[in-house]
Amino acid sequence: MNRQNAELAALRQSIDNIDMALVAILAERFRCTQAVGELKARYRMPPADPAREKRQITRLRQLARNAKLDPDFAEKFLNFIISEVIRHHEAIAKQKDTGAGSVSND
Repeated sequence: MNRQNAELAALRQSIDNIDMALVAILAERFRCTQAVGELKARYRMPPADPAREKRQITRLRQLARNAKLDPDFAEKFLNFIISEVIRHHEAIAKQKDTGAGSVSND
C-alpha cells in the first residue's frame, strides 16, 4: 500500500470509530428521552416542549460555533433528533392511553 492509500485508510478508520461512538451516544440519548416520554405520559404532559426545544437549539448553535461546526448543520441535525423524540413521546402517550406496552427506540 502506498503512502496516500495508507493515510486514506487511517483517516477512514478514524471516521468509522467516530461513527461507532456517534451511534452509541445517540442510543444513550434516546434511552434518556424514552424515560422522559414515559414520565410525560404518566403525568399527561405534552409530548413537545417548544420553549425547551428553542433553548436547546440556541445552545447547540453556540456549541457548534465554538467547535467550528456549521451552526445551521447542527440545528438541522438537532431538529431531526427532536422530531424523532416527539414522535416517540406521542407513541408512548398513545400506548398509555390504550394500555399497551412500552415503545422501542428501534
